[in-house]
Amino acid sequence: MKSLKKKRRIQVVGVAVVALVLSTGLIGYAMRDGINFFRSPSQVMEEPPAPNETFRIGGLVEEGSLERGVGEQIRFRVTDGGATVPVVFGGVLPDLFAENQGMVGTGRYVNGVFEASEILAKHDETYMPKEVMDALKEQGVYQAPDS
Repeated sequence: MKSLKKKRRIQVVGVAVVALVLSTGLIGYAMRDGINFFRSPSQVMEEPPAPNETFRIGGLVEEGSLERGVGEQIRFRVTDGGATVPVVFGGVLPDLFAENQGMVGTGRYVNGVFEASEILAKHDETYMPKEVMDALKEQGVYQAPDS
């Protein structure tokens, strides 16, 4: 009788381990497209990502680079002080989007141009995304806002 209980316990533990491994694998597989890593313009220029990789880029919109094209096509350059990456966006920009302001974009780097699918701009005069602030500090161009 003890032998049967021991076998049953081992079977239950084995099934539980297999179920846990399988569910962890399925969760990881489902989240693979939902995870977007942040890169600064310097990191993008040093190691260009694959054209099919979706990631986030952030920095300051370079002054004088904002070009509104025909229709909704918008071009500008984003910089962290160390490197500059051209950006193309085919949508409506946030109201607070402007030159010399912080931004974060989600998209892909194709043929030397970041093709943004989403653009986020700062939401008030003192806010800057942490990733953008860290990238600017790393390049030595971050200036703290006046309080």
